[in-house]
This record gives sequence, C-alpha cells and structure tokens, in this order.
Amino acid sequence: MPQVGCFDTAFHHGLAPSVSCFTSPRSFDKHGIRRYGFHSLSFEFVARRLREISPELAGKRTVVAHLGNGASLCAMHDGASIDTTMGLTPLDGLMMGTRCGAIDPGVLLYLQQGLGMSVGEVEHVLYQQSGLLGVSGLSGDMRVLLASDDPRATEAVDLFTFRIAREIAAMANSLAGLDCLVFTGGISEHAREVRQNICQRLEWLGVEIDRAANDRTDMCIHTERSHVDIRVIAANEEVMIARNCQAALHDPLIASAVRGFTRQKL
Repeated sequence: MPQVGCFDTAFHHGLAPSVSCFTSPRSFDKHGIRRYGFHSLSFEFVARRLREISPELAGKRTVVAHLGNGASLCAMHDGASIDTTMGLTPLDGLMMGTRCGAIDPGVLLYLQQGLGMSVGEVEHVLYQQSGLLGVSGLSGDMRVLLASDDPRATEAVDLFTFRIAREIAAMANSLAGLDCLVFTGGISEHAREVRQNICQRLEWLGVEIDRAANDRTDMCIHTERSHVDIRVIAANEEVMIARNCQAALHDPLIASAVRGFTRQKL
C-alpha cells in the first residue's frame, strides 16, 4: 500500500535564514538545529481558503493565529510562510494549554542545577504542567478558565492574550505591515472573549473588531473602519492531508514509482 507523509513543518520550508537560524554555534547546524515551525497543515489550509474567498485577500500581509491546546502564529504573504512562532519543537513560541512556549533558557538550567531536577522531570514540566494549566493551577482548557471566577484563571487568560498580541505585532514587523488577521483552531473559533481581547490589544495597528459580529462568530468580524481584515476560518487539517495525498499520488514521478512497486509485489 503506497503511503504518503504530510509533514507538519513543510509549509515553513522556505523560511529565510534570518528567521530559521538560532543564535547557537554554527557547528550545531549539522545536527539539524534550526527553527522549523509547525501547524503547517492548518496554515496551508488557511492560505488556500483565503485564495478561494478572494485572490486579493490571499495577497495581503496576513497573520494567522492557530490557537488551541497547541498554539502558534504564522506571518504569510501571497500564500507563503514568512515567519512563525514555533521553533525546533512545538514547545517554543506562544503560551499553550500545558506547554510553556518561549522561556528563558536560564530557567531550565536552574531547574536542573539549582533544584536538582532530572532532564525527564524538566521535560514533563515544560510539556505537561506549564502554560494555561501551570499559570492558573486549575486547567489547561480555555473553556474552564473562561467560566471560572478564580483570579488565577483570569490571570492565565490575560497572559495568554497578551503574549499572542505581542507576537502578532512581531509578525507584523516581519511582514512590514498587517492587512489581515485570521483566527483558526479550537480556541480561536469558539472563544469570542479571547478574540476580542487580542484585537483590543492591537488597536494601535489599525485592528478594530465588530463586537456583534464577533459574538456571532461570523467569518468577518472587523468593522468598516478597521484597517485590518479580521477573519474566523474553521481549521480543517484533515482536508489538507487528503489534498496533499491526492497531489502526491497524481505526481507523474510518484505515480510511476507506485506502479513499479506494485508490479514488483505482484
């Protein structure tokens, strides 16, 4: 049976060295240590969806916010990735459900050298006990936090939206402007409070959200005065996988290899 691999880093393959390089020694390059980015299937789906909605919209300087239990941003222009928040692993970048996102490396050294934690224990903290869960001490589920009156829940949500808005501004810098902001992923699609809070923090960039449209979760949630289009697009990574598989199996070189493999098996 022919098998197709759809890599969740593929959409970011063309990142410029200024974006993909770490500031670690060059000798680490041979070990593949660089920023790869993730959520490719989601971002590629959004890029195609924007082209379907409007070719003009697809050509705009766009930041896509994939917000769920895992979260990352992608700055894209003409359907190509220009910058993204995740790095070598899906641990980097934004604060997430249970993942820490960007953190001072000195914290990790202190956990090991100062508190005597093992590598495995540190890894568990970073992946399973941090993020919304770690800050709130209650849950990594945004629905639970938004429904809670515990001040720690409020603080966790506030920190989440603050970090996202800050990184959207950084993505806008990579694009030399911002024309379109797209929300996708579970939190983006269902948490209107999160969308509103993020957009309010970005008003200085010309982002103006239509509260009524946002409450209804319309596809377009910007006001007529907004300098930035604001869209909500439901994520569909499964469709993107299916499309990529179809494209791969219809590629002449791959199709020829599959036929040859099939004849050998027969």
